[in-house]
Amino acid sequence: MTDSSETILTQLPLRLKEARRIQGLSLDAVAKLSGVSRSMVSQIERGESSPTIATLWNLTRALQVDFAGLLDGAAEPARIEVLRSTAVPTINNLGMGCRIKILSPPEEAGRHEVYELLIASGGKLESKPHTRGAREHLSVIEGTLDVTSADATSRLSAGDTARYAADVPHAITAVDGPVRAFLVVQDA
Repeated sequence: MTDSSETILTQLPLRLKEARRIQGLSLDAVAKLSGVSRSMVSQIERGESSPTIATLWNLTRALQVDFAGLLDGAAEPARIEVLRSTAVPTINNLGMGCRIKILSPPEEAGRHEVYELLIASGGKLESKPHTRGAREHLSVIEGTLDVTSADATSRLSAGDTARYAADVPHAITAVDGPVRAFLVVQDA
């Protein structure tokens, strides 16, 4: 047996047990979902039994984990994804006097979006209704603004946060100077 094979066999029980814990499943639940007996699941997790490929396949499907990743000998290193300020995608001229920096990853578009808003004095960002149930969370970092959602309007200053329906026409308007704010858009 190679060192790689031994590493896989020693890490497999811990990885299976961790996957079960993450899913919040008991040994009985895993047994029912996988068709593998409770005692066999327990023995595998304790490292007392080596599963067949078929057993391992059934367990990974029940635990919703990647079969190949479970057997991969190397643990994935911790990662920090950094997007430098010079590389942040920016939208200019959307609305009047607005610059919008897109802080969320592209794969989150349409679900959970994060923006930095830079609005010149008197500038305004008007938005049409988003998908049904969508909400926005707006936090003012600098300046004063008015936020309007349907027929309701509120004035916010630095440090204030507003949460409001975004499935209706809504707008953000800078009042008495420029505004810097963070906006989170959550679609239902």
